[in-house]
Amino acid sequence: MSKTAGRPLRADAERSVRAILAAAERVLAVNPGASMEQIAEAAGVTRTTVHRRFANRQALVDALAAEAAAKLAEAIEDGHPETAPPLVALHRATANVLRVKGAWGFALGTAATESDRALRTHDEIARRCVELLGRLRAQGLIAPDADLEWVRRVFYALIGEALHGEHATGPDPAPDPDPDPDVLAARIVDTLLHGVGPRTAPRPAP
Repeated sequence: MSKTAGRPLRADAERSVRAILAAAERVLAVNPGASMEQIAEAAGVTRTTVHRRFANRQALVDALAAEAAAKLAEAIEDGHPETAPPLVALHRATANVLRVKGAWGFALGTAATESDRALRTHDEIARRCVELLGRLRAQGLIAPDADLEWVRRVFYALIGEALHGEHATGPDPAPDPDPDPDVLAARIVDTLLHGVGPRTAPRPAP
């Protein structure tokens, strides 16, 4: 993020904004009703500095959501979804997304629904995800008649469960997920592509 009101920021101002946003994520994740003053204190800046960068609390929350969405988009692109082998791209993008979501839970949750800029980024991420799933389908890794939008939604649900499944309750709660994003990504991709039924020998290509 290099702007708060349409103008490029100086390097020191950029660092200040990033510190404020990082502090806002930490504080709001614990207390969603936290004040601008509390966020300023956590960022190590004055309340005046926060208000200079963000007109009000909603502007700060919107910027936080947009920043986290941009990081999520970067995580997807780091997997090289257009050029890497699609299975490699899916695994790397999944691991990257887990890292970002683990670090920006507030901004990618409630805050994201309040920011038009964040919502536009999330729409673009969904489109890129469907494109990558289309590459997997073209390679025979997803059924040729699969609804890719449905597959995307299942993929998102698996990521969410991997991040929050440790809170499962009931007579047979799920074990704590492995904290290693690469291990979790492998589990997610395997479940997405193969489900949880018994494995059968692969059928030869026609």
